[in-house]
Amino acid sequence: MNDESADFDVIILGAGAAGLSAGRIIEAAQLAFVILEARQRVGGRAFTQTVEGFALDHGCAWLHSGDRNPFTRVAAELGFSVDRSPTRWGAQDFDPSFSDEDRRGARAASERFFASVETADLSGGDFAAARLLEPGNRFNAIVEAQCAYINGDGPAKVSVLDWRRYKDSGVNWRLERGYGALVAAFGAGLPVRLGAQATRVDHSGARIVVETPRGRLSARALIVTLPASLIAQEALSFHPALPGKSAAAAGLPLGAANKLTLAGDPADLPPEGHFLGDPFAGRTGAWRTRPFGLPLIEGYFGGDLARELEAGGENAFLDFARGELSRIFGARFAQRLRVVGATAWTNDPFSRGAYSYASPGCADNRARLAAPVDGRIFFAGEACSIGSFSTAHGAYETGRAAARGAIAALKATGAPRP
Repeated sequence: MNDESADFDVIILGAGAAGLSAGRIIEAAQLAFVILEARQRVGGRAFTQTVEGFALDHGCAWLHSGDRNPFTRVAAELGFSVDRSPTRWGAQDFDPSFSDEDRRGARAASERFFASVETADLSGGDFAAARLLEPGNRFNAIVEAQCAYINGDGPAKVSVLDWRRYKDSGVNWRLERGYGALVAAFGAGLPVRLGAQATRVDHSGARIVVETPRGRLSARALIVTLPASLIAQEALSFHPALPGKSAAAAGLPLGAANKLTLAGDPADLPPEGHFLGDPFAGRTGAWRTRPFGLPLIEGYFGGDLARELEAGGENAFLDFARGELSRIFGARFAQRLRVVGATAWTNDPFSRGAYSYASPGCADNRARLAAPVDGRIFFAGEACSIGSFSTAHGAYETGRAAARGAIAALKATGAPRP
């Protein structure tokens, strides 16, 4: 990208799953367009990095609702094999202190909580999911940890109505080559300009003007796919201002979710399995051993624990991991583990969090955030999805919808192309 002005039919802000899917629709309509991406890579919160020969998904990693996830089809088209093995998310492998009776009790408590989300009486209005916890249940900590993994925050912050609206087929698959790698391959060949952070949008005139540190561009229509956190904090300014958008986004905060990948001597590592570091603590990691048969251990952290470990840096992650893994495998085993990868999404300047949830009373903010402005500015991204928020496929679907809206609006105006 040079520093000269450029004119387009459509400008798309963000080269994540939403922006790339919008780009494919605009491309098919043979309109002049460009995708501006602040990062030096495509994918957004889908990011696969090869470290020591391992493909690590730092962002999204699961094809949630894989049987109807559009990225499952994309994977087949691009030659990415899909691992359809069971998730074992509810298992507590390798932990002799967690009895069969405990396992049954924890599973039952979790199932009752999730069922109560679906059946809660909302006639008096929305409320926080914490109200649905059974008073005094010894397995509440497990339920709270699960909530933090799913939403990025604990049940005291999460809307029941929003959670209920999420549509999940219960099918979850993985990609050995990485979800981020798939999203990047999906966007290959699109006109993406990297390192081009949009800072200001002027929509006061006949054409929309987008300012970046490397120059100005104009378009007849704009598609904004930035994370809700950036819109809420007005990292992108609009002239005239759009206070309704920042207010809607503020009710859709991005929770905290981080990953830690550890490597050790393959001879020491247990077989593939899943467990919570401490099933009686809400502040605990969800662990998976030997993903895809690799000599690795993956840790997943959500909510306040994820924020605290991120603030402490890689050493904080490693110390916490060794503490949890020592309980099950012994101190000598845990001390021999080393960090291969650790994420820090809360402090990432271009996301400022992992994925969105709705605060109590704010479930309808998703539709408000997605609503077009003046038939020229369209919004997309996982936070705009009512039934598939927090996922790459939710972002994909909203990107396509925004692009179709932009195309229809341009056809309706009949304005000449530059």
